[in-house]
Amino acid sequence: MNQTEISALFDAWNSALQTGDPKKVAALYETNAILLPTVSNAVRHNHEEIEDYFVHFLAKSPFGKIDESNIRTFGDVAINSGVYTFTLDGDTEVQARYTFVYRWNGQDWKIIEHHSSQMPE
Repeated sequence: MNQTEISALFDAWNSALQTGDPKKVAALYETNAILLPTVSNAVRHNHEEIEDYFVHFLAKSPFGKIDESNIRTFGDVAINSGVYTFTLDGDTEVQARYTFVYRWNGQDWKIIEHHSSQMPE
């Protein structure tokens, strides 16, 4: 596991967003993952709830780009946190802080925790 491999996990997630299919995005999360989403007050606790969030988020045609990334690895766990900017509906930009926590399950990396919150200023 290296930083390039962990960094590529965001690209895979962003590519899943581009499909417009909330099931493809939710599949990147572990079955018991937690999502603290950017544009919803509800904490999402499982695939069904995570998929429901992405049904609404994907309707905004989001495209993300990393502004600052900080990757750390601890055995079968990797954390990528920093700042990203989303373009929504082709023209609205939202900058947010993020943390993705990934775990290697023996076959691939799954998101086990994802926190995203809009910048306060």
